[in-house]
Amino acid sequence: MSGTIGADVCQPYRHACLTYGDPAEFQSAARDFLGAGLAAGEQVWYLAPEAPHGWDITPRIVTLGDQYPEDSVIDPAAGLAAYAQATEQALAEGYTGLRVAADVTTLLRTPAQVDAFARYEIQVDRYVRTHPFSALCAFDRVRMGDEAADQLACVHPVSDAPFRLFTPHAGRGDAALAGEIDETTRALFLQALDRAALRPGGDELVLDGHDLAFIDHNSLLHLDAHARALGTTAVLRTAVPAAARLAGLLELTSLRVETAR
Repeated sequence: MSGTIGADVCQPYRHACLTYGDPAEFQSAARDFLGAGLAAGEQVWYLAPEAPHGWDITPRIVTLGDQYPEDSVIDPAAGLAAYAQATEQALAEGYTGLRVAADVTTLLRTPAQVDAFARYEIQVDRYVRTHPFSALCAFDRVRMGDEAADQLACVHPVSDAPFRLFTPHAGRGDAALAGEIDETTRALFLQALDRAALRPGGDELVLDGHDLAFIDHNSLLHLDAHARALGTTAVLRTAVPAAARLAGLLELTSLRVETAR
């Protein structure tokens, strides 16, 4: 997602990613996003290398060093625990929740930092579904490069990534897939699938593909192998008719494709 975005950017998922080319894009999006949080009675935080200027709202300014140790590789569990604690504190102080706009580009200089942060974002996305926490995560696409930016964008439900893997709404499965998974995005998909460390919530690993526009046969083969390695059966529910036809031709043993209604 790039360019100007509205205050309701995170709805209905409450977790969005903005990859920008001009810092002014983040300033504008963050102001609208946090302003909506204030209107909803939430505590709002702003994390970025520089404080905002000329805003008509006053968020809590949190320095990057306070929230993320400089030059370190984030511990996903510890990072999530810090936001969970902050959310509980906000509720205890009478707020309706916690809303954060964060640009952490300067902390993502190495592949190891990007990898750990992507895994962290996946955990945050799961937390958001069941807690009063919202986040707008921003990354400078120019400074990071397209490959690293897409790795982070694709694990958000709302972003400009061509493919996305995220946590669905309750009752919709164990993970959701959206966008297009083909030769150009397959490496991104496999990387996100590995980082997500999916586990079935019941007897089967259910994948919500209602917003999936396309998936090719090689990606279906990988999902089949992935489920087999987990010792389970994966069920992909998608509105893409060709996916079910492909699955029938491939004689998959650990993946079933169902046509979503």
